[in-house]
Amino acid sequence: MSAPPPASDTPADTHRSGFACFVGRPNAGKSTLTNALVGTKVAITSTRPQTTRHTVRGIVHRDDAQLVLVDTPGLHKPRTLLGERLNDVVRSTWAEVDVIGFCLPADQKIGPGDRFIAQELAESRKTPKVAVVTKSDLVDPPALAAQLLAVERLGQELGIGWSEIVPVSAVDGHQVGLLADLLVPLLPEGPVLYPDGELTDEPERVMVAELIREATLEGVRDELPHSIAVVVEEMGPRPNRPRDKPLLDVHANIFIERPSQKGIVIGPKGRRLKEVGSTSRVHIEALLGTPVYLDLHVKVAKDWQRDPKQLRRLGF
Repeated sequence: MSAPPPASDTPADTHRSGFACFVGRPNAGKSTLTNALVGTKVAITSTRPQTTRHTVRGIVHRDDAQLVLVDTPGLHKPRTLLGERLNDVVRSTWAEVDVIGFCLPADQKIGPGDRFIAQELAESRKTPKVAVVTKSDLVDPPALAAQLLAVERLGQELGIGWSEIVPVSAVDGHQVGLLADLLVPLLPEGPVLYPDGELTDEPERVMVAELIREATLEGVRDELPHSIAVVVEEMGPRPNRPRDKPLLDVHANIFIERPSQKGIVIGPKGRRLKEVGSTSRVHIEALLGTPVYLDLHVKVAKDWQRDPKQLRRLGF
């Protein structure tokens, strides 16, 4: 369906830089795709919908371009004040980026949620839009071809002129490089925006909190994910350690909304919380490149998703 952009008369040494945003309904593969393009974990992933709560800038460095990926929450029908704020984040991000990638999973028919987002995208006429058919590894070629045609028809119905329609698999890397090749020509000419080697501008504390929340989300009951928030209260090198044996102390609180949810996170005899700690510590150490002592506590912040004061305290 897509082919690499044709050669142009633009000088070979022209450098492009700008921002691209992946949008789509919850669990459409946006965060996994961001991580695949950047080459490392900068956005948390989960099988649970609405995992992403912060926009995360993942930075793709190339000789000819710097592509800054803005990962957003999935646009959805909000049921809480938190949901409304997440949708506001999505719409404000759309207005600021240079290109929008609309993610639609290959293994799921286009539904009301996809159509709702596409209708909103149709209102943003100036920003180029690339349709990204994600999770292409989960379907056979005929099913993939049918989905690509359905995406093309969706654009025709709503008056969206897709700049490209491209299938990708972030899991096995299929056509991830091609997607970057297709996004770069849609960026404006410009200088390098971030230093070489920098992969995200997300503060370390926020990244650490997100990694803990990712580990907490795994294996919990369906109603719990939206009730979980994580705040890193303290983070710093332990004093008086030998220079060749540093240790970073991280003290974090996992917030839930009701006392009955506490046992779900902690688990029998604390086993669940220990698993969360050991899993997240591995990812934190990989992110920061230093051994970590992780101290986790579970606290109740009653109905925090509906309380403006608590939402501010928890970073929303």
